[in-house]
Amino acid sequence: MILSDKRILEEIEKGSIIIEPFKRECLGTNSYDVHLGKYLATYRNRVLDAKVHNEIDQFEITKEGFLLQPGTLYLGVTVEYTETHKHVPFLEGKSSTGRLGIDIHATAGKGDVGFCNTWTLEISVAQPVRIYAGMPIGQLIYFAVEGDIETLYNTKGNAKYNNPTTRPVESMMWKNKF
Repeated sequence: MILSDKRILEEIEKGSIIIEPFKRECLGTNSYDVHLGKYLATYRNRVLDAKVHNEIDQFEITKEGFLLQPGTLYLGVTVEYTETHKHVPFLEGKSSTGRLGIDIHATAGKGDVGFCNTWTLEISVAQPVRIYAGMPIGQLIYFAVEGDIETLYNTKGNAKYNNPTTRPVESMMWKNKF
């Protein structure tokens, strides 16, 4: 079940969902709007290798915005820091974002119970689009969990994305053993 606006507010009051900064006007009927942070990153190398640490170059979006180009994967970050202790958060694009041809995640739309951080966005575009820091970029949807959680994400010793950050984070696939 997807949480309604009233239920999201109840869970925020209980402390099982944390959104910082929280703005009441960003709460939808069954979602919460998140915004693009001021930092973007691109991979340093054009060819990526899943077994090595692919380094990124980070930069700040100026007040004039930044022109995204097709054929490049951009890593962005949400303004909002979130914690979810009893629900599964899903990050989806907003229809207004999609109608500009902006995809905000390639595959990583689902968070884990216990995820406590900003969200790194995997941004790609269908055609050139100018974006701005602070613009609405996506929405969080919360699902109820059936059953007890054995290990929360933020308590897993091998969780790769536990370090709180306000900047985009590159793939940590290279830390896996395969």
